[in-house]
Amino acid sequence: MLYKSLVRSHLEYDNLLWNPYQKQGVKALEKVQMRATRLVTALRDKPYQERLRTLDLRTLKFRRLRGDMIETYKVLSGIYGYTCLTRNTYNIRVCYSR
Repeated sequence: MLYKSLVRSHLEYDNLLWNPYQKQGVKALEKVQMRATRLVTALRDKPYQERLRTLDLRTLKFRRLRGDMIETYKVLSGIYGYTCLTRNTYNIRVCYSR
């Protein structure tokens, strides 16, 4: 519970603007979660995937992708208060406030 509220929130902060795409950046972030799950003494010797399942956690990469999909849905469905239209003639996407 402490990990989810204190550590993971910092790792996921503003992931829409900053999302590592190189393997080394993704691995560096995931290592933080790997170390945090190893702190649970009963699960210390278990493989990482099993620790995640037991603690009901997802990988950080999965959570970033999920966040991207949620934001895409919000933009396309107009939840943010503006609507986007595409004109077929020129394939121009126009967004305006309601």
